[in-house]
Amino acid sequence: MVFKSYMNQALEQAYAASERGEVPVGAVIVAPDGRVVALAGNRTRELSDPSAHAEILAIRAACADAGSERLVGYDLYVTLEPCAMCAAAIAATRIARLYYGAADPKSGGVAHGARVFSHPQAHHAPQVYDGISEAESRALLRSFFAARRT
Repeated sequence: MVFKSYMNQALEQAYAASERGEVPVGAVIVAPDGRVVALAGNRTRELSDPSAHAEILAIRAACADAGSERLVGYDLYVTLEPCAMCAAAIAATRIARLYYGAADPKSGGVAHGARVFSHPQAHHAPQVYDGISEAESRALLRSFFAARRT
């Protein structure tokens, strides 16, 4: 089987989020048959909803598409290491594989901070692949925040 990355589509969602004034994070969920079933970017400000992270919005859309609260065998691509809230949702939905771009030492919940998947309370731990399109993901975030500091 040949690996196909969907990170470019996640990056497109991150760029769109940035254009809306949102923190530029994008997510894509791919079904076991290779169909892209959900695309999302952060919308916390737009929706006045602190849970409207790209991952959560994509998970909601993918679950609606699947007609189930479980996404067994699905892949999630996201441009930034998921926070603890998103990691918990990933575990709850039983997503098979998580691919993410930039690490998030400040707010990450996978390799940093809470390390949700390593806790005995985690119902499921996906296979995790980090550093996918890391440089572009990191550069987008840095330029977004640099523009707000000036």
